[in-house]
Amino acid sequence: MTEAPAPLTYRRSLSPSRAGDFQNCPLLYRFRVIDRLPEPADPVMVRGSLVHAVLEDLFGEAAPVRTLDRAVELLPSRWEALRAEEPRLAALFSADQAVQETQWLASAVDLLTTYFRMEDPRYLEPASREERVSYELDGVAFGGIIDRVDIAPDGRIRVVDYKTGKAVSPLYEGKALFQMKFYALVIWRTRGVIPTLLQLMYLGDGSFLRYEPTEQDLLATEKKLVALWSAIERAIELRDFPPRRSGLCGWCAHQALCPEFGGTPPDLPVLQLRPPGE
Repeated sequence: MTEAPAPLTYRRSLSPSRAGDFQNCPLLYRFRVIDRLPEPADPVMVRGSLVHAVLEDLFGEAAPVRTLDRAVELLPSRWEALRAEEPRLAALFSADQAVQETQWLASAVDLLTTYFRMEDPRYLEPASREERVSYELDGVAFGGIIDRVDIAPDGRIRVVDYKTGKAVSPLYEGKALFQMKFYALVIWRTRGVIPTLLQLMYLGDGSFLRYEPTEQDLLATEKKLVALWSAIERAIELRDFPPRRSGLCGWCAHQALCPEFGGTPPDLPVLQLRPPGE
């Protein structure tokens, strides 16, 4: 007699990225969170991670040496460190693709050059970099990792996020700011202070998107997150994660398993709740 597979545990937790996945396509959320399907390394996304890592390391240097030349010097070693941390990145460039890898690294230099046109890190002292933040509401942990938090001498807080693409159309600024309001909400709930400024820095074209959140904004964000988690738990209960076709489908690594493209998803595993603290 064949034994039934062990239940797959899931946490009652939500990050901005996974919240975005569920809003864009519930099936993608399922593939990433429940099925935990592997995805091939994407050069654009990996380059973004590399640039983020370099900027994080740069702020660990003494202020006078936070220059563009130093940031460029950090690129090769940080790239090696990323590859050591994630073995799948070794397949990004084969041994005979040295030219492509050099061009790819050069494009990372371009992004860093744009960053230095936007601000001078020698005159900034972030309160935190790549800070993991979280708070719990009704048994659900809401949180994520903030690129940078700046705190002024008078206590005002600025939340900064680096984007290595170009600025979004004004029609999509609301979606872009959702992540930042999410972070602002967590800071408010954990520190009791509403951030003064949310700042997106688009290194792809050197533009800023800035927003000053209000208490009303953050309460509305919290209400949205609670409703979103209810929808996720309802999907789990019904074992129903429908695909949602959009312009983002062209970037999806799971088209072969998607009914919208003639595919069949794997059987949904049996799920068992795991408390957010475990």
